[in-house]
Amino acid sequence: MYFRLEKMASTALSERLKKSVTKDALRSYFAEFISTFFYVFAVVGSSMASRKLMPEMAANPTGLVIVSVANAFALSSTVYVAANISGGHVNPAVTFAKVVGGHISVLTALFYWISQMLASVLACLVLKVTTVGQVVPTYTIAQEMTGFGASILEALLTFALVYTVYAAGDPKRGALGSIGPLAIGMIAGANVLATGPFSGGSMNPASAFGSAVVAGSFKNQAVYWVGPLAGAAVAGLVYDNVVFPAQTPPDSLRGISDGIGL
Repeated sequence: MYFRLEKMASTALSERLKKSVTKDALRSYFAEFISTFFYVFAVVGSSMASRKLMPEMAANPTGLVIVSVANAFALSSTVYVAANISGGHVNPAVTFAKVVGGHISVLTALFYWISQMLASVLACLVLKVTTVGQVVPTYTIAQEMTGFGASILEALLTFALVYTVYAAGDPKRGALGSIGPLAIGMIAGANVLATGPFSGGSMNPASAFGSAVVAGSFKNQAVYWVGPLAGAAVAGLVYDNVVFPAQTPPDSLRGISDGIGL
């Protein structure tokens, strides 16, 4: 009996692995890589540009507006171009919410995460190499804030973001077209404006991870993982089970190319 169960588990794992390395799945991972690369490139690059133009960026609210606008534009664009291929997650937190909700398999999510992390690190590395002498900025929390408080703040921001992601990609709302990605970008930009001086308004573990790796500083890195992942999971569960409960069971294979993400 034990060997039979072991064989069944091995067969199931083998089948999931095959489905995660199909041609369409590989296209999805590549789409996530491209979108995440250009998203992180634009967001981190805008912060570097602000520091270049305004050395005293911390005391100048113009820098916050620049980063917020870049975040909104970059997110809307990168989600739009990947939406019909990979779902346009562009964010490990969105991928995590999809796993918790049963929209994609754990194995597929791991490949998404790898693509997103590699893209973020490469984007920051390109910025560091091409802008000789410029420091790649990392996400930091305000001195008066605790790590716990910053995690709660990031969780709330990511809840709002992922809730918008679910609403924008919900087929029950009808075809939203380009309005969906635009709504996602707008909420991200608004979140950065609201909390940039406090936690940086990351909402994206990949973006925080990539800049930390290239800058060589992992201070408070847990804030940008624990908060966003928790907020994203709660947002997905609330949307799927409370606000707009699904009429049919979610298909674990649809996440590769269905819906709109971040």
